Amino acid sequence: MKRIKKVVKIKYYIIVFLIEIITLILLALLIYNSLTTSLKQNTFYLSSSDPQTLLDTLNKHGYKTYAIDNLLLKFITMPKKGWYHINQTEGRISFFHNLHKKSAPTMQVEIFAGETSLELTKRLANDMKLDHHTLLKAYRSQSIFKEADIIAGRYVVARQADENTTIEYLLSTSTALLKRFSQKYCNKELSPLELKVLLIIASIIQKESNRVEEMPLISSVIYNRLNKHMRLQMDGTLNYGKYAHTIVTPERIKTDTSYFNTYKYKGIPPVPLSTVSIDALKAAYSPKQSNYFFFMLTKDGSHIFSNDYKTHLVNVRAFKKHLKEHNLTIAESNLRDNNTTIITKEANSTIILKEKNSPTPSKPKKLHKVQN
Repeated sequence: MKRIKKVVKIKYYIIVFLIEIITLILLALLIYNSLTTSLKQNTFYLSSSDPQTLLDTLNKHGYKTYAIDNLLLKFITMPKKGWYHINQTEGRISFFHNLHKKSAPTMQVEIFAGETSLELTKRLANDMKLDHHTLLKAYRSQSIFKEADIIAGRYVVARQADENTTIEYLLSTSTALLKRFSQKYCNKELSPLELKVLLIIASIIQKESNRVEEMPLISSVIYNRLNKHMRLQMDGTLNYGKYAHTIVTPERIKTDTSYFNTYKYKGIPPVPLSTVSIDALKAAYSPKQSNYFFFMLTKDGSHIFSNDYKTHLVNVRAFKKHLKEHNLTIAESNLRDNNTTIITKEANSTIILKEKNSPTPSKPKKLHKVQN
C-alpha cells in the first residue's frame, strides 16, 4: 500500500511539474508574441532569403528583433528575396509565420545612362508619385559620388515604397552590381578611389557617345591624352549639373572656371558627370589599344578617329561641309563634335580647334588621379 501511495505521489509531482513547464512555455510564448512594434516603413526590400538578412532588414525599418527570433525562423517558411508590404501590426508569431505571403505590388523603373541625379529623381518622383524634394534629399544624403551612384538599367521597385526606401534599394543594388563588375572584369575589389576614377572616366565616355562599339576607342583617346599630359578638351566634361544638356560655346569655355573645364585644366573632372552604363564602365577599365588622340563626328552620328592633327582637320572640314550643305546646326542634326567647340547660331558653323600639334602616341594606362 505504501509503495502504491509513493508511486501515485511521484506521478502527481511529475504531472504538476509538467503542467508548470507547459504553463511557463505558454506564458513565455504569450509574452514573446506580444513583443512587437510597428514598422516605421511598411514597405521594404529583402535582399536575401536568410534569417540574419531578414532580421537586419526588419531592424533597419523599425521592427525590433531579438535573439530568440532565430529559433522561431527555423520553423517557418522563410520569405524569398524581394519586396514586402506590411499592412498592420500583428502578433509576433503570426507576423513571422505569414511574412512570406506579404509580397508587395511592384513596378519596373528605368535609370537612363547620362542622367544627372536631379533628372533621375525628378522622373522617378513623377513615375512613382513621390515627392521630388524628399527623393532628391534622400539621394544626396545616401550617395557617395554625387552622380553615377546608381547604375543605368531596369529595376523592380515596390509601388508603395517611400522616398528613402526607393533610394536605399537603388543604391544598394547598384553597389552590388559594381562589386560583381569589379570581381568579373577587374579580378579584384576596387578601392573607393579607383572606383571613383573609373566612374568619372565612364561618365565622360557616356557623355561623348551612346554607341557601345565606340566606347572602347573613346576610352583609348582619353587615356592616350592623359598619358601624354594633354588636356582632354572634351565638351562632354562641361555637360555637368545644370549644364548637362547644353551646347558648349567658346564663351562658356572662357568663363567656366571649374575643374570640369578640361579645356583649361589637365586631368579628369573632380566627380562623375552622370549615371553610367555597364558598357561605359567596361570601356573605362579596358580601353582599346590605339594611337588615337582625336575623334570627330560624321554625318551619320558616329565618330571617326585619328592619331594626328592634320587628319583630324580633314575630318572637321568634312563635318562642317555636311552641316553647310544640309543647312543644319549641330543641335538640329542632334550631333556634337569632340575636341572642338562648335558655334551653332547659324548654318555655317565656326569651329575653334584647341590642339595645334600632333603628339606622339603612347600605350594607355589604367587609372588617373582626380583633379583637386
